[in-house]
Amino acid sequence: MEFKSKIKTIEWVDNYSKMVDQTVIPYEYKFVNITSGKEMFEAIRNMIVRGAPAIGIAGAHGVILYAQEFEQEGLTREEFVKKLIEKAEYMKTSRPTAVNLMWAVDKQIEVIKNSKSDIKGIIEELKANGIKLENEDIEINKKIGDYGAEVVPKGATILTHCNAGALATVGYGTALGVVRSAFAKDNTIQVFADETRPRQQGARITTFELAMDGIPVTLITDGMCSYFMKKGMIDMVVVGADRIAANGDTANKIGTYTVAIAAKYHNIPFYIAAPLSTIDVSIKSGDEIPIEERSHEEVTHINGKPVCALKGVNVINPGFDVTPAELISGIITEKGILRPDYKKSISEAFNL
Repeated sequence: MEFKSKIKTIEWVDNYSKMVDQTVIPYEYKFVNITSGKEMFEAIRNMIVRGAPAIGIAGAHGVILYAQEFEQEGLTREEFVKKLIEKAEYMKTSRPTAVNLMWAVDKQIEVIKNSKSDIKGIIEELKANGIKLENEDIEINKKIGDYGAEVVPKGATILTHCNAGALATVGYGTALGVVRSAFAKDNTIQVFADETRPRQQGARITTFELAMDGIPVTLITDGMCSYFMKKGMIDMVVVGADRIAANGDTANKIGTYTVAIAAKYHNIPFYIAAPLSTIDVSIKSGDEIPIEERSHEEVTHINGKPVCALKGVNVINPGFDVTPAELISGIITEKGILRPDYKKSISEAFNL
């Protein structure tokens, strides 16, 4: 039985990008229409759209939006191409850690460079490629889900951190894609979701989308995972990824590294679920992954209200941490589950 998620996070419609506004979940479930390249840049930076695969598609859509704007400026084809590639490169800077953004934008840059068409033709080719990437994302995630379901024990309780679900992708999910595929075979599967401070994507988004799909979910705070692991209440951990180095070191939402350490101590399998586009074979280890430093107010405020009594307290807010490869049981991809030695298995996956 195939699981049908009710969520489609982002979609190209006519001449604009339609996406779920993830900043208002769970209070509202609404869509916004992004109609310019600048709007898309800000939507990515301000996390209206979030999750590495979804950010990638948003970046691809952003290139189309810039192209539509430049068509109105009366540029020569040469001027149009030069300006569009410059803006595509700029779009990559909206968020630095998730490599899917760079990957998807580069796919659009390939279209621009390889096109023999006039300006209108280039725009149509970019639209077609953007829609193709959308559709491929869902199919890739379903393959990830099916491979991952093979290692989920019957009746398992799966811990996840942050949101690597339908709302982090076009519409099925990576880590939650594994959950959805496993649940389709065994409806006794359940999920424990870390709240994921400071933006609380687990509390706000993971619980929301699992409840929408009728999958049992229990919310816990970030500091509780070891407690439940010791009590034997967690059977495995599955999380997503924002960038994976050639040696298997994996960047994901801050706090993932802590969960991995706890899982290792309690002999609980810890899996990464991510498409091959999240693997950056150009970097040797996690030491080379750029870590985004986000606003201090994400830590000191919730819903615009201060939670810290001391005004002006010093804050450090890295958005991600890196889990060393030796803590990872397997990397679940659309080509199967990669196992240690990751240098070897990743190299083989890319035919290097």
